[in-house]
Amino acid sequence: METKNVMIVGVGGQGSLLASKLLGKLLTQEGFDVKVSEVHGMSQRGGSVVTYVRFGDKVYSPVISKGEADFIVSFEKIEAARYADTLKKGGKIIVNSQMIDPMPVITGAAQYPEGVLDELKEKGVFVDEIDALSLAQQAGNAKSVNIVLMGRLAKYFDIAYDKWVEAIKVSVKPQFVDVNLKAFDLGYNY
Repeated sequence: METKNVMIVGVGGQGSLLASKLLGKLLTQEGFDVKVSEVHGMSQRGGSVVTYVRFGDKVYSPVISKGEADFIVSFEKIEAARYADTLKKGGKIIVNSQMIDPMPVITGAAQYPEGVLDELKEKGVFVDEIDALSLAQQAGNAKSVNIVLMGRLAKYFDIAYDKWVEAIKVSVKPQFVDVNLKAFDLGYNY
């Protein structure tokens, strides 16, 4: 199997690291060679966080270069635009419609850019926008945005729903399993 590449991008504190670990665990259980790499920005200060998940028959490097990502899962609109050049032709961006102001916007030095997803679509990029925050709140915990997005990503994978459920059960703390399973289901069936 040709190596597949998934980038998970977001802002510190959104759960992108858990999402990448969940995906890595699932793919390993499916028999793939998997490499997961975490690139932390100023994650504790709301900065950009990027993780790479590469899988296939044999994967030699955990890093995804420009033009190689099959999927970008973005927890925020600006992050989708920031990493769009990493997407390969025919790749897909799954993006949470949430807008989180970066520090320059918070301090008043800049304005949040309007229409970033529209610009990507105009360039022919496949953008699957989902209101993951509302779905996470509906599931019972706003912090489950990451699992909502994993549910949406699962729609594009040829891996049985039940296998994703099992991976969630072993990846999250027992007290959060039910809310995360609901969040996954809401993202999957969006």
